[in-house]
Amino acid sequence: MPLTADADIKALLEETRTIALVGASDRPDRPSYGVMRELQAHGYRVIPVNPQITGEHVHGEYVFRELSQIGEPIDMVDIFRRSEAAGDAVDEAIAAGAKSVWMQLGVINQQAAARAEAAGLKVVMDRCPAIDIPRLGVARIES
Repeated sequence: MPLTADADIKALLEETRTIALVGASDRPDRPSYGVMRELQAHGYRVIPVNPQITGEHVHGEYVFRELSQIGEPIDMVDIFRRSEAAGDAVDEAIAAGAKSVWMQLGVINQQAAARAEAAGLKVVMDRCPAIDIPRLGVARIES
């Protein structure tokens, strides 16, 4: 079952340090652009992933084509993709050894969530960390 209890979600956010943001955008009008900025401001290392803007930089971070290219441990994969496309991102997260997957508001894929959980990942679905961090009083992440 995806995490729904506030205490569990807060604990996940507190233990996370590195977030790969799948579906990152370089366009300021896109929600992923603002969420990435908010997560960085809270102290997280956020690595953008988007095949359409690979090699560019968003908020000072190099944009990777896919999770497998990152080459460093990933605590959480934050998914800004349509629900139907979230499964591919979840499978990449499992293969990359991520500890958790977070599907953004409106992103619901029960089959992908079940695969992630079966592989030992924590799952959050249909929520936004930029909303939950202040709501739950998550302290700024210190590296």
